[in-house]
Amino acid sequence: MRYYVIAGEASGDLHGSNLLREMKLLDPQAEFRAWGGDKMEAAGAHLVKHFRDLAFMGFAEVVLNLRTIFRNLAFCKEDIAAWQPDVLILIDYPGFNLRIAEWAHARGLKVIYYISPQVWAWKENRVKKMKQHIQKMLVILPFEKEYYEKKWNWSVTYVGHPLAEVIEQAKQDPRYDPSQLPLQPTDKVIALLPGSRKQEILKKLPVMLAVSQHFPDYRFVVARAPGLDENFYAELLAAYPNVLAVSGHTYTLLRRAQAALVTSGTATLETALFGVPEVVCYKGNPISYAIARRIITIKYISLVNLIMDKPVVRELIQHEFTVEKAKEALEEILHSEKRREAMAADYQQLSHLLQEGGRASHNAARQILDFLRP
Repeated sequence: MRYYVIAGEASGDLHGSNLLREMKLLDPQAEFRAWGGDKMEAAGAHLVKHFRDLAFMGFAEVVLNLRTIFRNLAFCKEDIAAWQPDVLILIDYPGFNLRIAEWAHARGLKVIYYISPQVWAWKENRVKKMKQHIQKMLVILPFEKEYYEKKWNWSVTYVGHPLAEVIEQAKQDPRYDPSQLPLQPTDKVIALLPGSRKQEILKKLPVMLAVSQHFPDYRFVVARAPGLDENFYAELLAAYPNVLAVSGHTYTLLRRAQAALVTSGTATLETALFGVPEVVCYKGNPISYAIARRIITIKYISLVNLIMDKPVVRELIQHEFTVEKAKEALEEILHSEKRREAMAADYQQLSHLLQEGGRASHNAARQILDFLRP
């Protein structure tokens, strides 16, 4: 069978590669043509476009690159039409993929979506069109199934979260051996995960670094984002000789850390799945934050709290993300045994929820094949 797969970001490339490997086991004759990255190519896909040529983050960047985006959309449609796949598999990346879904459905193509857009947070009006154009929706967050079925009368399938299996493997993988880090065996480590884009790092990392001065007995280590110049971090860390920065070792760092300050996003979930007590930190442009508060209706900003539907980890948002409050929150998770035990129990329940029914990639592959071969 011929599968056309579209992932537009690094996370989609990772989860897409695991999905392709599982599908190949179930369908040895499978042919994959894809938009993705090196991992999907290594998993056997013929790569049409690399995600690094597709990712435009932020309103201004999108506007500046509209011509490129529309050109990519047109090329994608032409390529799908020329290759004539049996099915189109879309992985997250909603701004692009939902447009392709509408076009593909109008031409009679089967459309499967893996990793739902976060419409429960904002842009709920998208769901009406999604129901029309997507024949099979595979969701990775437990509450999404109830959201779609109760609120929108749309039957979707929960397959588990693919990060859970990735991290379970990473915990045993010698490539992530903490002894590789330039640390002393006796060092007590606090991980700093300030995000992946310059703008967000400049907002959050200075506060995190200032917190480090209040914990002289701990070694603070910054997880550098891939693709950002080393000098960018060097300037920020110049006044903090005791703080170390590492690149390409986020999982290795999380295997070693006693606690972490983490920016909102997928990193909050990764940190929890490694069992590391964390404080979630967010600070953005005041105007953007004010707009977001009006249009985003969710109770929490961290995936950990959203999935568990309670404040498992402390969230310091915007004006609350100060040196004093972050110091107080970090002291609590370092020194309160009761707090650490409660968080560990919640983390265990979280991991169980995300792995219900087995591995997400296998479950998703099985669902796709069962859908195509009823």
